[in-house]
Amino acid sequence: MELDAILAQSLRRQASDVHLKVGRPPMFRIHGSLMPMQDGPVLQAAAMETFLAGLLDDHHRQQFQDRLQADLAYSCPNLGRFRVNIFRQRGDVSIALRVIPPLVRTILDLNLPPVVERIALEHRGLVLVTGTTGSGKSTTLAAMIHHVNQQRDRHIITIEDPIEYTHRDEKCIINQREIGYDARSFAESLRGALRQDPDIILVGEMRDLETIETAILAAETGHLVMSTLHTLDARETITRAISAFPEHQRDQMRLILASVVRGIISQRLVKRADGQGMVPAVEVLLSTALTRECIAIKEKTHELHDAIARGHATYGMQTFDQSLMALYRQGLITYEEAIAQATNPDDFALKVRGIDSTSDGRWDTFDKAAQPAENGQEAGFKIDRF
Repeated sequence: MELDAILAQSLRRQASDVHLKVGRPPMFRIHGSLMPMQDGPVLQAAAMETFLAGLLDDHHRQQFQDRLQADLAYSCPNLGRFRVNIFRQRGDVSIALRVIPPLVRTILDLNLPPVVERIALEHRGLVLVTGTTGSGKSTTLAAMIHHVNQQRDRHIITIEDPIEYTHRDEKCIINQREIGYDARSFAESLRGALRQDPDIILVGEMRDLETIETAILAAETGHLVMSTLHTLDARETITRAISAFPEHQRDQMRLILASVVRGIISQRLVKRADGQGMVPAVEVLLSTALTRECIAIKEKTHELHDAIARGHATYGMQTFDQSLMALYRQGLITYEEAIAQATNPDDFALKVRGIDSTSDGRWDTFDKAAQPAENGQEAGFKIDRF
């Protein structure tokens, strides 16, 4: 069976991912669940080697031989683009492919909070998009770059491994560099970007101390740096970034991070109540006097969650639980899904039942901001399909 035929069916069934493994039929992730390809054959080792030959060029073939795994992008004129990871398990080849939509979706299309548009238009500093694998980090970053491209005349450099979404120049000049083809490493290409007159630098992932350190330096020197981390929320993001540095540097880096961080967008996808896809639950931290203090002082970092919650009406910040409450009140997710995803399920359950809890002050500004909403729609927070 041809790889393109498998991918064509995955698109017809609106799959987000495709998994190919010896001894199993092709599997599709559809609305968060794994399902077999209809009438799909059980894949044999010979078929996987054929797929491998069609996917790997000389560079990635060498990478696969050296590292026993390879990251790349696969394009097909009639199907679109896919992010691909090829690896070995128990001696056989396995392949995971992520579907990349043909068009960059807007912040509004993705149903992200409107405050994300404001974060994208920051002039300088550090913006981080965080979440687990498959939570839509790259899609959100692409939407933010698209928004800037529509609104501002900027020079944008992206450093990616591999390039997923491709951008056309509109108001901006956008140079996209792929590790392995256009650059050797994130850290090296990030250092080079500082000499290329950038306004915005997008780093696909902050993987190591050198990249984190250089990204912070770039943010300090007047550039807007966007990147991702595999962390669950704002508090864990700050802790992870600080812990990457040697012990003797951590206090200093706390102060620097407090001054350069402009926003942290943490997201996870939750199942819609109607079963038709997923919607994003999003925590948003902005730079305020209180959040900067929580970042700078180690003993206060645990207070970040409350600072975000209380900044909903004034600044547009929100916690995961506030985001889930908005989704639940609109009927887009079930109560069971909201409770399963909530950071504080007991507090969330009490709020749904209309009972004040000891931490109910976290909800005061959220409820005030929601008061103008009509017909079950939260003010300024439209959610449909992600």
